[in-house]
Amino acid sequence: MEFVEKRLTQRAKSGDREAFAELIDIYKDKIFQLAYRMVGNRQDAEDIAQETFLRVYANLHTYDENFKFSTWIYRIATNLCIDRGRKKRPDFSLDEEVEPGQGMDWYSRLSSNEKNPADKVVTQELQETVQEALTHLSPKYRSIMILRYIEDLSLQEISEIVKLPVTTIKTRIHRGREALRSKLRFM
Repeated sequence: MEFVEKRLTQRAKSGDREAFAELIDIYKDKIFQLAYRMVGNRQDAEDIAQETFLRVYANLHTYDENFKFSTWIYRIATNLCIDRGRKKRPDFSLDEEVEPGQGMDWYSRLSSNEKNPADKVVTQELQETVQEALTHLSPKYRSIMILRYIEDLSLQEISEIVKLPVTTIKTRIHRGREALRSKLRFM
C-alpha cells in the first residue's frame, strides 16, 4: 500500500488529478470517521473531511515523501478537528422535532438480512455511549484514543501525526483509557 500511495503522491504532485482523486478515494472514509469520532457531528465531520482534502491539494508540494502520506493527512485532519473544537462548542436541541414521514421511503419498507431492530438499538446505544464518553475526554486524550483504537494506528504513526514522543503517546493512551473507563462508569 505504501508503494501505491508513494506513486500516487508523486503523480499528484506533478499535477495528475486522477492520481489525487485516487488518494481521496483511499482516504475519504478514514478521514470522515476520524473527524466524526473527534467532533461528534456528521455535518462538521463532512466539512472537516472536505477541508482536509482541500488543504492536502493546496499543500501537496510541501509533502515530504520520506514520511508516510497517511501520517501527513491524519495530522492535517486531527489539527482541523482540534481547531474546530476550539472555535465551536456543541449546539444541539433536545426539543428539535422530526418531520412526519422522515426516512420513510420505499427502500425502508423492504425486508433485509440485517440485524433485528433490538440488536441494532443495543449496538447503536453502545456506540453512542462510547462516542459521548469520548467527547467528554480532553482533546489531547481523545485524539490519541481515536487514532489508536478506532483508526488502529501504531504508536509510531500516532507519534508522527501528533509530533510527540512514543513514551508520551503510551502515557496518554493509559490515562485516556482510565478517563474513558471512569466516564463510562457514570453513564
